[in-house]
Amino acid sequence: MHLKTIVWPALDDGRIVISDRFTDSRFAYQQVTLSGVIDDPGRWLAALHEGWSLTPDLTFLLIIPPARAIERIDREGVLEHFEREEVLAAVQQVYLSRARVEPERFVLIDAEEEMEEIASFVAEEIRRVCGSQEAHRQP
Repeated sequence: MHLKTIVWPALDDGRIVISDRFTDSRFAYQQVTLSGVIDDPGRWLAALHEGWSLTPDLTFLLIIPPARAIERIDREGVLEHFEREEVLAAVQQVYLSRARVEPERFVLIDAEEEMEEIASFVAEEIRRVCGSQEAHRQP
């Protein structure tokens, strides 16, 4: 529904769409969840999403050791399924595998850097890439 009502119309209008989670997170988390449940969950998910899913032009992948990510969660020791260290480690491996397959699309970022530094870098990278794309569109 999100693709149909928000993303596709915005792209059709020539607008830039920025999303905090998208295709790669779907594949990473679902692949880990389906591991051991079905054979080759990565291939199964790819086949399931073929023809209707959308691959972003650019993906910022924030990398942090899973144990450090858990330390940042302030929940008095109560963790959800996806907040367990072994699950986060498996999810991170799927993300990194996707980044190795499409290195031109992924920008890996050390998530232990200062938040302001990361935000500034991401904003500048978006401006750079969008400016580059605009230059290619103009006659």
